[in-house]
Amino acid sequence: MEGFGNARRISEEIERQTLAPYASLAAASLGRRYVEEPDEYRTAFQRDRDRILYSTAFRRLQYKTQVYVIHEGDAYRTRLTHTLEVMQHARTLARVLRANEDLTEAIALAHDLGHAPFGHGGEEELNRLLAEVGGFEHNRQSLRIVDRLERRYAAFPGLNLCYETREGLARHTTRYDRPSADSEFATPFPGLECQIVNLADQLAFCAHDLDDALRSGLLSLDELVKAGPPLIGRILEAIDEKEPRELRRRLCIRGLIDRLTRAAIEESRHRLAESRVDSPMAVRTYKEPLIALPLEVEREFQALQNFLHRAVYEHPAVRTMVVKGRAVLRELFLKFSEAPELLPRTTQARLAAGEDPPARVIGDYLAGMTDRHAVLVHRKIFDPETPVGMGLGD
Repeated sequence: MEGFGNARRISEEIERQTLAPYASLAAASLGRRYVEEPDEYRTAFQRDRDRILYSTAFRRLQYKTQVYVIHEGDAYRTRLTHTLEVMQHARTLARVLRANEDLTEAIALAHDLGHAPFGHGGEEELNRLLAEVGGFEHNRQSLRIVDRLERRYAAFPGLNLCYETREGLARHTTRYDRPSADSEFATPFPGLECQIVNLADQLAFCAHDLDDALRSGLLSLDELVKAGPPLIGRILEAIDEKEPRELRRRLCIRGLIDRLTRAAIEESRHRLAESRVDSPMAVRTYKEPLIALPLEVEREFQALQNFLHRAVYEHPAVRTMVVKGRAVLRELFLKFSEAPELLPRTTQARLAAGEDPPARVIGDYLAGMTDRHAVLVHRKIFDPETPVGMGLGD
């Protein structure tokens, strides 16, 4: 038995013995941008996970909008709770498929670090405001955060994560996330752990957005039975109507997650067996994604997504919140552009350094804000009766 001082090597050996040939092994990582000595106790991917957990950007997810802005209610999902749910779904898939759970967890925890305040509306507004300097895309912003903007180490900027983790951020792809091409990650598809997180993200946000819509009253169970997508209708039909409404809601969401997770596992197992991929690079160069839903379930899932888009994301109450959030970001961007002396000292120092265009520096500051911090700063600048305090903060 090796001593505790060899804990990392023991973990690496367990990976070699238990993971599938197509899984990413920590000991065989494609490396970091800046060379570091291995950790004594943790594998490379465990180290990445811990760096993400302790980052400023991760903590800020607690007060960033998923669908409902955070002051609308304490029980609704935020970017942080969404991230944790994605991680849980992704780890289930990774464990069953014998992929690397630690890498999957790291990618899941970091996949939304680059999101702006006020949800997708905030991202759309920043993309418009930053059009002249390349626009804004939260996948690229996530990578920018872990590569440059986080400042936690003296020896290098960013978090210096492994290639595999960074690939998972750069190539996070869903119906609503279409990352631009990056020459550093040029294979036809990303690694298996990234593909797992991509699907887990979609499963998570459909389930919890539906749950929050039912909680908020935007939708009712009766509406779902009468006019909802067939997938939800069948799940509700199997639940006794005599059960309390709250329990029926919970059983419906649990049934949805169970149906989609089982379908994803079965289809992905079939594809992996049929493909005979025997390495992480073989996964990246295969002819199609290897993590997926069966075609029939995928069609039902798309119908659910279309339904949520019409009934929830385009609901006047949600759109009103989106419009207000976009206005806050727009007005702050314009004010900081004409009066950069209002920015925090650290952001002013970045402007003075001249490493990035002023618009990009201001965009980084706005993207890093939480919803409530953006609202507070907006009030301090535009509301004469709001006390300014000691500063606008970072």
